[in-house]
Amino acid sequence: MLELAILGLLKEQPMHGYQLSRELGDALGGFWRVSYGSLYPTLRRLEGDGAVQSVADGEARGRRKTTYEITEKGEKLFFELLQETPHDTTTEDTRFRVRLAFFRYLPPETRIRLLERRRATLEDRLSTIKGSLHTTRTRVDTYTLSLMEHGRSATESDIAWLEGLIAAERTDGSTRGGTKRREHRALRREEHTS
Repeated sequence: MLELAILGLLKEQPMHGYQLSRELGDALGGFWRVSYGSLYPTLRRLEGDGAVQSVADGEARGRRKTTYEITEKGEKLFFELLQETPHDTTTEDTRFRVRLAFFRYLPPETRIRLLERRRATLEDRLSTIKGSLHTTRTRVDTYTLSLMEHGRSATESDIAWLEGLIAAERTDGSTRGGTKRREHRALRREEHTS
């Protein structure tokens, strides 16, 4: 999952490790924190696999800075990761959020397919939750029941949200946010180099 997020950001522009860490927090809305202890080993692994390459920037305040950029192999891996079906359902929620942050790189029909697949997963989850509520309502304590009801409510809300995204995608298939974000990043780069 971290690989997908790193490749998605490097697809937009080359970055230093610190920039990647900051942008990961910005791009993913603060719901997922990345430590340097996981970021740099992942960058080294991606570099070893040929998905990213590092370029030394020279000396910055006595330290050599390394910029990372995506390679052609990394571009292919990015699209594979963006469209894969995860096998571990415990991380599926976070994985979906990370993938959604980079949906602008996919064609509308692929976005719709992935949104519909996610909706089907949540509908299955909702069915399981409702079944559990029906059979265990009188046998569980207040907190467990409350947790199950919260899960039902959150899942119903997520399904409604996905239905809205699917409807909007079918209406115009636009990637409005992606262009504005790239323009904002370009302006920030110009400010830093001026």
